[in-house]
Amino acid sequence: MKLVIAKIDETLYDGDVYSLTAPGVAGEMTVLGHHEPLITTLKAGTLRVHVTEGDEPKQFPITGGVLEIRSEGATVIL
Repeated sequence: MKLVIAKIDETLYDGDVYSLTAPGVAGEMTVLGHHEPLITTLKAGTLRVHVTEGDEPKQFPITGGVLEIRSEGATVIL
């Protein structure tokens, strides 16, 4: 799936990934390709991004934000 992680002034990640695990306000959630469209808020924690299945995740600390899974398959975190 396509993933973009962006701040107001910079893009932290832009590329294809296998999965994303994010700290949602209702609990941690993992997103795989072909997920249903969704918009949810995130709490402070760490985003874990697996570029390929079974690899060591790239980690991005966050203080909160918004996760949007779009119908065309892109996932955006602001």
